[in-house]
Amino acid sequence: MIYDMENNLILAVNPGSTSTKFALFKGEEVLFEMTLRHEKDEIERYDKMTDQFSFRKNMIVDALNEKGIDISTIDAVVGRGGLVNPIESGIYEVNDLMVLHLTEAINGEHASNLGALIARDIAREYPGIKAYIVDPVVVDEMEPVARLAGHPLFSRKSIFHALNQKAVARIYAASQGRRYEDMNLVIAHMGGGISVGAHRKGRVIDVNNALNGDGPYSPERSGGLPAGQLADLCFSGKYTHKEIKSMITGRGGMVAYLGTNSFKDICEKAEAGDCESERIRTGASYQIGKEIGAMVAVLNGDVDAIILTGGMAYQKNNTEKIAEMVSSFAPVVVYPGEDELKALAYNGLLAITGKVEVKDYKG
Repeated sequence: MIYDMENNLILAVNPGSTSTKFALFKGEEVLFEMTLRHEKDEIERYDKMTDQFSFRKNMIVDALNEKGIDISTIDAVVGRGGLVNPIESGIYEVNDLMVLHLTEAINGEHASNLGALIARDIAREYPGIKAYIVDPVVVDEMEPVARLAGHPLFSRKSIFHALNQKAVARIYAASQGRRYEDMNLVIAHMGGGISVGAHRKGRVIDVNNALNGDGPYSPERSGGLPAGQLADLCFSGKYTHKEIKSMITGRGGMVAYLGTNSFKDICEKAEAGDCESERIRTGASYQIGKEIGAMVAVLNGDVDAIILTGGMAYQKNNTEKIAEMVSSFAPVVVYPGEDELKALAYNGLLAITGKVEVKDYKG
């Protein structure tokens, strides 16, 4: 098969907790993009996240057929990477071991686990299609000293928004006429979860675990909780293990405080004079600024820029509050939202055209 950068068709798939986003690209041009919303009762009838695989994949296939897309003409399907074993940054072809690890959820349940499964299944049905993942959430470039957690039974883990952090890092570097690999950056991805990474010369040498109990609280996650109080709660007899885990991820943070995971709505209520919304909004900005300061220290104060990205970066009050706290360290740059589908598709294009090395997942 002959590949070129302008005419290849790339399907990018990004499963989220309550939605499945996907887009079809011709080269770097998006032909169409869709977000399929999943009602709570649809999701809750499945015991495990991976049980949703066929349900979500069939919705994508049906939507492509309705658009009159001949799926066999697609060159590659690129899924958001899930909770595989820790790996270095890059593009990986989906293989049997990766499918096994994601299906068994060896590192936990997460909607991103479905990306590789959907990509692989479509590729199997249509010979000639490649299936990839790019910069999964478990990209691990942490320094050994950053893994120490305070007790030998514990170790800090790298789970963060690697895809978007790496993408905006390269975009910013290009805007400065420089290479990402030659810069030091602190990047805060602020979405349903929040991750703040210290990027040193193209590697994320330290980052908070954005999934299960570290760093700032977010719309859906508690962030770091006081360990003693958490231990007392676990043995109080009032909550099950599943309920405690839900408090940390999914029902923590702003949902627990205010009953909503919409940071936009919280900010609107705060602007309208709701004191509790203002308190929680301000607390989130404060914790993000504090985490950025910690990552500046990781880089010994040698920082070219601080980048704020993700959905929460659309709220000017949030970015301004953070900038007040950290702008003395380095210039603050804001890239609102996340274009993960474009990042997935572009990496898929680089892979099939041989512009970058495709890596082998070995677990």
